[in-house]
Amino acid sequence: MLLLEEKIKTAGRVLNDNVLKVDSFLNHQIDPKLMNEIGKEFAARFSQEGVTKIVTLESSGIAPAVMAGLYMNVPVIFARKRKSLTLVDNLLSASVHSFTKNETNEISISNKYLTQDDTVLIIDDFLANGEAALGLAEIVRQSGAKIAGIGIVIEKSFQPGADKLKEQGLRVESLARIASLTNGEVTFIKEKVEELI
Repeated sequence: MLLLEEKIKTAGRVLNDNVLKVDSFLNHQIDPKLMNEIGKEFAARFSQEGVTKIVTLESSGIAPAVMAGLYMNVPVIFARKRKSLTLVDNLLSASVHSFTKNETNEISISNKYLTQDDTVLIIDDFLANGEAALGLAEIVRQSGAKIAGIGIVIEKSFQPGADKLKEQGLRVESLARIASLTNGEVTFIKEKVEELI
């Protein structure tokens, strides 16, 4: 997705060889026009999967997931990281470790929103070590629902997350794949385009 790659190049900030800051358009302040295009792209990539629900993690996954849900005409469910007075019974839960924040959270979804009849698309903002996506996949499996795939806005391909997910047989679609953040520069993985002969 060239639009997203351009936004990362112009508005993203490389903090070190492992951390890319995109809080100006994705995970603090949100660029609605970009999120609209991201939602449209996820909807196109998973249009043949029979998706009935989208699952994401609060809070940074919500904007791209909602836009995809709008185009796919399906509800969006976000897993909560914090317990609330109203979210206590019949929970589907998993533990997720955040390497960026160096903390482990138990994430939860009420089981009344996911059933074995659902086909679920998981969407998240970043894929690095794969912990968040694996936790969301675990919750979906607990419900008995089918996983259509995992949509990622930005994948740090130099970290093991995508491989971990693919090893579990999960389809991963990442809109921007970063090969390196070395020397403060974002380098993208370019997809091979087959030439027509």
